[in-house]
Amino acid sequence: MSKIRRKCLVTVSLLMALFLSGFTVRKENNGYKLKEVVVLSRHNIRSPLSDGTSVLGKATPHEWFPWSSAASELSLRGGILETEMGEYFRKWVVSEDLMSENYHPKENEVRFYANSLQRTIATAQYFSSGFLPVANVRIETHMPFNQMDPVFDPRLTFLTEDYQKEAEKEMLAMIPDLSEEYALLTDIIDFHDSPGYKSGELTDFNNDDNQLIFEAGKEPILKGSLANATSLADALVLQSYEEADKKKAAFGKDLTEDQWKKVSSIKDVRMDVIFTAPLIACHMANPLLQVIDSELERDDRKFTFLCGHDSNLASVLGALNIRDYIVDQSEELKTPIGSKLVFEKWEDQSGKEYVRLRLVYQNTEQLRGMPVLTLENPPMSHVFEIPTLESDENGMVPYDQFNDYLDEKIKDFERLKERFGVTEPTINYTKTALPDTADR
Repeated sequence: MSKIRRKCLVTVSLLMALFLSGFTVRKENNGYKLKEVVVLSRHNIRSPLSDGTSVLGKATPHEWFPWSSAASELSLRGGILETEMGEYFRKWVVSEDLMSENYHPKENEVRFYANSLQRTIATAQYFSSGFLPVANVRIETHMPFNQMDPVFDPRLTFLTEDYQKEAEKEMLAMIPDLSEEYALLTDIIDFHDSPGYKSGELTDFNNDDNQLIFEAGKEPILKGSLANATSLADALVLQSYEEADKKKAAFGKDLTEDQWKKVSSIKDVRMDVIFTAPLIACHMANPLLQVIDSELERDDRKFTFLCGHDSNLASVLGALNIRDYIVDQSEELKTPIGSKLVFEKWEDQSGKEYVRLRLVYQNTEQLRGMPVLTLENPPMSHVFEIPTLESDENGMVPYDQFNDYLDEKIKDFERLKERFGVTEPTINYTKTALPDTADR
């Protein structure tokens, strides 16, 4: 066989392999064609929300990781990871023929809308750089820098005595016995050797001192052991992503993956309590549910990226009655750092539309090792079942059924107000209600 013929056969084989690889990606969806994607994203890795002079510094004799960013801001690693996630989404939508490589979207085809904090704006910017690297995407914000946007602010827009009483009872009932988790955390941070414990300012974590504080216009505040333990658990988990030496990240303790998950579960409990309780979730998630519904209904939209917080993902899932799940291969069990709640609209060969809902996230090793994400080495994907709606083997549910379901969940907020006798108008969260001058 001549060299030229062998070279041609090799080339043909490579082209066939590439074709079959792309066909496999699309074939997994059994002929569905991707029409639109709406992403609700949690920001990526940030430094802890409070620095070492707060409970973090008082509760341990150890030094915390020297972060590359100021308190609560996106870290350098977080920016790199988000760019990689954007690149993966680009490869995915190109493989599904939603966009072409180096796509320049037409007016209104894409929307990038972030809460007006550094970590959310920066996350959206990094994602857009990977997703549409030559399109110079504009990040839409609606409030002055570092002020919470009402759409992303999980606050109580009304508060009555009966509502507070019932919500508080519902929320406190969600707190399990965390004795084992508290004991593990105490050991990891050497809590009893800390300046705060020795001075008597801080006391042992227990299950009986949790207190909820409600105020209209703000999210509920949790005080007590669970709140303090959450701050420490959050900082430890973030430190475990940034610190190359996992043992050093645990202050010299050699933790198993199950132990890391137990540490993280402390903050997962707090997240569930504050944002997913039924009486709370439909209240806090209402503005984002309206935005998501509006985006899915637009015929001119191909891709929407909404960047907020784990509280936003938790409340939206709670409002959709999706609570009892645990994701795989992650220290964080519900909404891992940088995770994306993805609403996908698909169309079959007859023109009928479907929706699939899933959580896309980088697992612990991907967060630590930062490997390049590709269709062959993708991030993790957790497909949700939507209560009362039947899905096929791909997780697809008919769009009209999902749309009706979403509309009912949006109406739950009005039913909530009616139930508790609330008649005064609440804040209108839609984009049109916000002044264009605040859009930056």
